[in-house]
Amino acid sequence: MADIQVETHDHIAVVTLNRPPLNTVTDATYVQIRDVFTALGDDRDVRVAIFTGAGDRAFCAGIDLSSPNPTPRSERHPRELTDAGHIVRASMWAIVDCAVPVIGAINGYALGIGLAYAACCDMLVASDNAKFATPEINVGLLGASAHLSLMMGRHKAREMHFTGEQVSAQEMHRIGAVRTVTTPNKLMDTALELAGTLAAKSPIAMRLAKEVMNRIEHLELREGYRTEQDYTTRLMRFDDSREARRAFRENRDPQYKWE
Repeated sequence: MADIQVETHDHIAVVTLNRPPLNTVTDATYVQIRDVFTALGDDRDVRVAIFTGAGDRAFCAGIDLSSPNPTPRSERHPRELTDAGHIVRASMWAIVDCAVPVIGAINGYALGIGLAYAACCDMLVASDNAKFATPEINVGLLGASAHLSLMMGRHKAREMHFTGEQVSAQEMHRIGAVRTVTTPNKLMDTALELAGTLAAKSPIAMRLAKEVMNRIEHLELREGYRTEQDYTTRLMRFDDSREARRAFRENRDPQYKWE
């Protein structure tokens, strides 16, 4: 794919947005992001994904306003004509709904839709030069306020949405949105180390854990916990679940077989 590169090693897929100089996105990029993350969920060999940007200037600095739309209106799918935001949302939900956990490795700017993509990831690590913002209000648009609200509390989300100000990786770490802040040259090693921890767990358990957390995220406590109990019952029917308990009792590494 022109804008997206995917490499898979040791059950970890590294998805790299590569549109220099600032990894801005176009309609074609949305389609590629949608297709890549959908396909990763269907790949049994993939247990975790890392989403990052090429270079160290930007994870994704937003929409490429200088690029003409590559698809003439006459050739667009009818849904895209009647709902212009459809393909943008589809690229986001592909990350959210990807069957495996997605770690965002944020190198440099995460602006506008770049911040939205970061928010759609399950966990974030960031370089110490990373900046997060929804600057749309400064150019007469509205930004990803719903995504801001996933990452932080009400007042900080409104502050960022109303002002468009850039927030440092260190501040995002302080408020709990970013797990680790490191130097740019250590970012991918940090992300890979975290990914390796997740990839060592039962792939069936991890996929069910991702699915149930998506389902209960906005439920009230009683319904959410009941749903989680149902998923636990499903997981316990798999031999991989029994293998995890056997390995714990025998003080050894588990051998998962997708059974």
